[in-house]
Amino acid sequence: MNARLKTAIWVQAYIRRLQIADIPAFLTARGDDTAGAVMVKLNTLDGNATVYQRVAFGGDAGTWQVLCDCEDREADMVLARQRRNDPDLWVVEVEDRDGRHLLDAPGLERG
Repeated sequence: MNARLKTAIWVQAYIRRLQIADIPAFLTARGDDTAGAVMVKLNTLDGNATVYQRVAFGGDAGTWQVLCDCEDREADMVLARQRRNDPDLWVVEVEDRDGRHLLDAPGLERG
C-alpha cells in the first residue's frame, strides 16, 4: 500500500523549506488536512505572478505545471475561482523577485 503524506504536513514542510532558503511564503487558504489539493502562487513583486498546480499521472506523485502566468491581480482571480470550485484547496503564496519557488527541490515530492 502506498501511503500518501497528509497535505497539511506537506504544506508545513514546504513553507519551512522556503523559510530556510530565506524566501517569504504565506498560507493564504487552508484546505482539507488530509487530502486537499495544493496550488502555489509565485509573486515576483513586479506586478506579475505564476500559479502552479499539481498534476498527477497514473500512480505518479505528479508534477507541477503552470496554470496561469499573468498579472498578480489575475492570478488572485484564478485562485478565487479555483477555491469556489474546490473548498478543500490549499493556496501558498511565495514572494521572490528571482522567481524561486523550490517546487522542484529534492524532498518536496508528495507521495
